[in-house]
Amino acid sequence: MKINQWFKVAALSASALVSSVSLAEDEPMKVGFVYVGPVGDHGWSYEHDQGRIEMEKYFDGKVETTYVENVSEGADAERVITQLAKAGNDVIFTTSFGFMNPTIKAAKRFPNVTFEHATGYKRGKNVSTYVLRTYEGRYVSGVAAAMESKTNTLGYIATFPIPEVIRDINATYLGAKSVNPDIKLKIVWVNTWYDPGKESDAANALMDQGADVIIQHTDSPAPLIAAEKRGMMGIGQASDMAHFAPKSHMFSVRDHWAPHYIKTVEAVMDGTWKPQDFWGGLKEDMLQIVSINPNLPEDVKTAIVTTEAKIKSGELKPFTGPMKDNQGNEVIAAGHSLTDEELAAVNWYVERIDAKIPR
Repeated sequence: MKINQWFKVAALSASALVSSVSLAEDEPMKVGFVYVGPVGDHGWSYEHDQGRIEMEKYFDGKVETTYVENVSEGADAERVITQLAKAGNDVIFTTSFGFMNPTIKAAKRFPNVTFEHATGYKRGKNVSTYVLRTYEGRYVSGVAAAMESKTNTLGYIATFPIPEVIRDINATYLGAKSVNPDIKLKIVWVNTWYDPGKESDAANALMDQGADVIIQHTDSPAPLIAAEKRGMMGIGQASDMAHFAPKSHMFSVRDHWAPHYIKTVEAVMDGTWKPQDFWGGLKEDMLQIVSINPNLPEDVKTAIVTTEAKIKSGELKPFTGPMKDNQGNEVIAAGHSLTDEELAAVNWYVERIDAKIPR
């Protein structure tokens, strides 16, 4: 080969290499999501997916997302997470408590992938945790529900006996007791995040026990619909559920995940991401009180707004001592407010909740 021909070939090869690098740099970051329920559950998974959509729009072509819905917590989750990592996703969000161990296992196998797990407590070099202060919304719910109740009895549909659910039950009761010391809280455990049939049955069972306001930790609007059929009241969970029960719906506590998803992806992009335990709530606009029913009594509407404002400002911290559990043991000392680490380990009912935590 002549020297001038060699230079031409070398120049073409270099040009091809530069083009290849530019193409790689221009490719969008791939972000995967794993959902425990269907995106159409109108609750938890629905709002995570709304956050995904909002995040993708924010980055305007710089991010490409994918999701897998209806993933069982356990071996199936590990398989799905592994597939997303193998597919080249740079960031993977796993959005249910039961995905914790599968996420940790996958993260060890894919150290160059950034993992974020919702509501868990295990972290690693490439694993963060993130959670909403849902207990803040439950406290507001308890205040409003106790003021609205005519039977002096509230009903709570619980999912699984994990700290997140237990502290939300406590917060509901603490809010209710703050305006009515004699209020009762009935609890039904359904051992599912999403099952409209079970949720409806649980709501009816609670109403049969005298509850006239239903609060739920499950994800479908079935409890609200059941309450509407029987002329009772309810509070929406995770998303705005007002249109499912316009008469019975008091308000909804909406989860707004987009701010965290945007911030996380930006941090991965600019190389500043570090593992952390992130908590977002009313103050960060990641938890929102929405669609307050205009037909509620004025004092109830005022109490909803003022209680929300006090929590946002930090004036009101629901888990502040002195506080005892329902066995008479002091669980929070006078003047102390539980830290995030302590909140993540709540495994007791507050004083006067007449129930036992399933084991």
